[in-house]
Amino acid sequence: MDKEDRSAQRPALSGDRAKNHPSRGTSWGVVHENTPHSTHFTVVGNHLAQHADLSLTAIGLATHIQSLPAGSPVDIRSLARRFPEGTTRIAAALRELEAHGYLRRTKERTAAGRVVTRTVSCNRPGRVGGGPRRTSAPSPRPAKDDRPPPRPEAEPPPRRREQGEPRRRAALPAVPQPAYPTPDQLQTAIGVLSGLRRTDPRLMISASDAEHLAPGVVTWLEREFTPESVHRALTTALPPEPLRRPAALLAHRLTAQLPPLPPFRPPEQPSVRHPLHNCDTCDRAYRGPEPGDCGSCAAMAGSDLCSLLV
Repeated sequence: MDKEDRSAQRPALSGDRAKNHPSRGTSWGVVHENTPHSTHFTVVGNHLAQHADLSLTAIGLATHIQSLPAGSPVDIRSLARRFPEGTTRIAAALRELEAHGYLRRTKERTAAGRVVTRTVSCNRPGRVGGGPRRTSAPSPRPAKDDRPPPRPEAEPPPRRREQGEPRRRAALPAVPQPAYPTPDQLQTAIGVLSGLRRTDPRLMISASDAEHLAPGVVTWLEREFTPESVHRALTTALPPEPLRRPAALLAHRLTAQLPPLPPFRPPEQPSVRHPLHNCDTCDRAYRGPEPGDCGSCAAMAGSDLCSLLV
């Protein structure tokens, strides 16, 4: 009788056992093919690798930080140059690790008076010392370490712009905001801004810049300025030198030359429409508050009365 081959794979589950199998579905789950490491490895606890509240970015970032040698820069800019996630996601992941105790960041002042950030990575939060306790007694006279103590982590200098890399444009200045903008007014404002280049070709702006400046033009329209007057205000007395950023100049003019609010005028009272009456003298129809003589007959009667008095 042949011996049982224990290295052979187990047959697939069937019946009720297959229904209750935890990996039943579109995937049978992960299969580990582990090779023991002898050098260049980092021990990471399952409390970090399988943390229920940390994001995947935070878990990966904590693993990377724990694998770095002491003194390595782990500030946001250095990590953003190393990974493609960007400063926003890396900053959020660092805050997650700090909230759960895997990082401690403190501000310290050096002897030169510079404020730096010291970062401490904890591979097991809640445990002081960061590693297992020593069981053997220390030597009575430890060897003197001539190496200088690790310098506190400092913020790296700003990243220089590479040759050929486009320069980031600064944000446009803010413009006045209208009280009650309407779609028709915004469309009129876009038309005013797009027509500026006909007067001066240097005032050609992009569509995004026009959307930013349009509320400022609507504010002028709300103050009883016509589109033609706004056009003149934006194109008159321009500097003779070339305009490096015409949209910034227009934003400045819309704000600095903003006219005052018009004086308050009460709304006009609607005219009263009197009912029709027939004149008692000429029997013609006329409108008036009360029946009697029309305006012509009343004036004629008044002139006759004046001649009699004379």
